[in-house]
Amino acid sequence: MTELLEQVIAQLKTLPADEQDAIAARLLAELEDERVWKAQFESTTDAQWDRMAEMVYLEIAAGDITPLAEVFPPQL
Repeated sequence: MTELLEQVIAQLKTLPADEQDAIAARLLAELEDERVWKAQFESTTDAQWDRMAEMVYLEIAAGDITPLAEVFPPQL
């Protein structure tokens, strides 16, 4: 176990049981979500990646895009 994880667990132990359970439930859900995403990425074929890339190229060519600066405005 890493030192950082040990620090987190030490802090969690100071919380009431219901708060510990709430945080544990969120962590378990996050771990499951990561497992699902990893499995999906690992099972994606080269043909599927190529098709997704083609879809992106078509959207760009059609002008059906949102500038990145609109999605993530520069921080001033």
